Amino acid sequence: MAAAVAAAVGAAAVEMKKDRFGIGWRPQLAAGIFANLDKIDIVEVIADDYFDASSRKILALRTLAAQTPVTLHGVGLGPASTVPVETKRIDQFARLIGMIEPESWSEHLAWVRGGGLDIGHLASPPRNSASVNGTLENLHAAAKIVGTPPLVENIASLIDPPLSTLTEAQWLSQVMQHSAGGLLLDLHNVYTNATNFGFDPYQFLDSIPLQQIGSIHIAGGRPIEDRILDDHLHDVPDPVYDLLRYVAARTDKPLTVILERDGKYPPIASLLAQLEQAREAVRRGRV
Repeated sequence: MAAAVAAAVGAAAVEMKKDRFGIGWRPQLAAGIFANLDKIDIVEVIADDYFDASSRKILALRTLAAQTPVTLHGVGLGPASTVPVETKRIDQFARLIGMIEPESWSEHLAWVRGGGLDIGHLASPPRNSASVNGTLENLHAAAKIVGTPPLVENIASLIDPPLSTLTEAQWLSQVMQHSAGGLLLDLHNVYTNATNFGFDPYQFLDSIPLQQIGSIHIAGGRPIEDRILDDHLHDVPDPVYDLLRYVAARTDKPLTVILERDGKYPPIASLLAQLEQAREAVRRGRV
């Protein structure tokens, strides 16, 4: 299976020569996305939503992939743990990749289960050498089954994980140093954690391997007293566009920027306007 899936992803991959700007696929946004594919360069689909999907839904997803580049994004694998990831879930991912032939796939650097329990949340692992090693073992296992390594995403948190001996930047850099895949850099998560834990987001970006960026997420959240909740229910705030401009200024590689929205959906024109703001931020960073 690994070889076949790797070939499928390789066949779907494109030689990117320009920055691209896309949006996360949600059924509530389907009509607006299809009506504006000329303004959307790539669509990101939540893979877990299709693991047990009907043949009709799979066919619809294949139709979408035939019209625009598609990437699959996972939310439930939980590779950032000393507990091995579920082989069944990786197999489901591999089968879906084989059917859809996306240009890439990704997962969160989070832990979601342990001791036979699933917490139903993307949690930050204790940032230490044990979780670095466990994460790398899980990513290697997933890549072996799927046939190609995932992009991995930094996550937001409301609490600083206990038992940590590394900063977030140190932990992320150690994972990326030994990972075969690229980085899915979520800039709202950087902004959120910088606010929640009092560090400089620009220094954070200077401390991680930006040359390994494979994709970028932008989104919006809401304040909770002195913290930010990364809920994807609000427009992208200005500080995130500023961080995007900063990243664009520090890498000459083409960037793929994806807008995430998970509820309280505005008119598609509003989301397209946010994509245009992202384009402008990258243009300004390239000057």
